[in-house]
Amino acid sequence: MYERKIPLDMNCGMAVIMEIIGGKWKPCLIFNISRGIRRPGELQRYNPSATRRVLTQQLKELEEHGIIRRVVYAEVPPKVEYYLTEKGESLLPVINAMEHWGAGHLPETLLKQAVALPQ
Repeated sequence: MYERKIPLDMNCGMAVIMEIIGGKWKPCLIFNISRGIRRPGELQRYNPSATRRVLTQQLKELEEHGIIRRVVYAEVPPKVEYYLTEKGESLLPVINAMEHWGAGHLPETLLKQAVALPQ
């Protein structure tokens, strides 16, 4: 198991939420799971820039924090699905606010990216 070199300072709310959802793909995973995308392969398709390894690690961390629940069905091949827990559902206002803010700034961001592209 990974051992931190610098101990966590969990004395403020921002530190707590960043420990839980602070990861490149964690907010996207929570958002997608809340929208009904539950299988690992589906999550990979909705986040194609993320490697399977990184998604698996971040799903595991969300599970350890009690944000999602992993359900393994007894079939061959094994079927795995992820669901938000009650604690995970309580994060949805934060995640939805992040998505709303990002969508509102999308045209501006795309314009800056287009200007920065070499020709």
